[in-house]
Amino acid sequence: MKGSFYFVYLCTKESQMINSVRQTVMSVLNKNNYGYISPSDFNLFAKQAQLDLFETYFYSYNYQIQKENARQSGTGYADITKGLEEVIDTFSVTLPLLNNGGNNEYFLPSLTTTNNDYYLINKNLVYNKELGEGTTTATNGGGVGVFDATADFITLGVSVGDIVSTVTSGVTYNTVVTSILSATQLIVAITPGLQVWNAIGKTYNIYSADDIKEAEKVTHSKITMLNNSLLTKPNLTYPAYIQNSLLAEVFPNSVDGIGQVVSQYIRFPFVPKWTYLTLTNGEPAFDASAADYQDFELPNDDEVNLVMKILEYAGMSIREIQVTQFAGASQAASNQQEK
Repeated sequence: MKGSFYFVYLCTKESQMINSVRQTVMSVLNKNNYGYISPSDFNLFAKQAQLDLFETYFYSYNYQIQKENARQSGTGYADITKGLEEVIDTFSVTLPLLNNGGNNEYFLPSLTTTNNDYYLINKNLVYNKELGEGTTTATNGGGVGVFDATADFITLGVSVGDIVSTVTSGVTYNTVVTSILSATQLIVAITPGLQVWNAIGKTYNIYSADDIKEAEKVTHSKITMLNNSLLTKPNLTYPAYIQNSLLAEVFPNSVDGIGQVVSQYIRFPFVPKWTYLTLTNGEPAFDASAADYQDFELPNDDEVNLVMKILEYAGMSIREIQVTQFAGASQAASNQQEK
């Protein structure tokens, strides 16, 4: 029978959290001769552990709200609800949705259309005043200019702060007008390094930034009823949408422009990946410079919980009941303390 379980928590402030977590997990397993988990297995367990803890934040938040409503939250130094809100808010995103072929359908957030998957959609917004549309006829080479020799941006009423939308590599970008050089030339703000306006022939739409409305989410049966009445039919002032597994169908069906629908949602955390170099002796060495490296996105306070979760999954993988039981008991104790 193997010796008693020995846990050492290693935390190095200067290192990335995923490497610190892996060092601790490997130390626990090696100290007690519980076996070895490969980098690929560790990454698999790390992904699931982060998802488990990520979802726990929402359950904990709802639990705290219920306690507050029941006047049971207490008045300690720590504002638990506020802390949970701040963590959840780090995953809040506001991005335009990709239009599906020029109709009133828009793809829901995903890795391919917004560069991240959604966990929960809070609301969808619709720009209800389109100022114009067109195709670029030139570029200033810096990727920050919208040049269209056939346009008259001044006559269209384009102002600083308005939104110019286009699609690059299957992703919609809503850029903000920062300067109007002439009737045919706009300068927009863009994230450094993004090549959005660096090509001729880019199709675009322009919207008034001040004219945006929240679309009401309704059921498929209700949208049919709404559309059958002149009094309740959705319009640009009171838009509505129905949601399928991949698409949001927005009404009125005149909502079909590039970047016209903007989604505010909670995204999933990025999949963590401990990347490494293989040394001559076959041992993996941590390499944070790898292109596919990804650290955990949870707060540093969750480092211990991540270790426990991964140990729990590792124990199941190598069939060491002691590892699983210890990790599970430690996690339960930690959850109880939070309550």
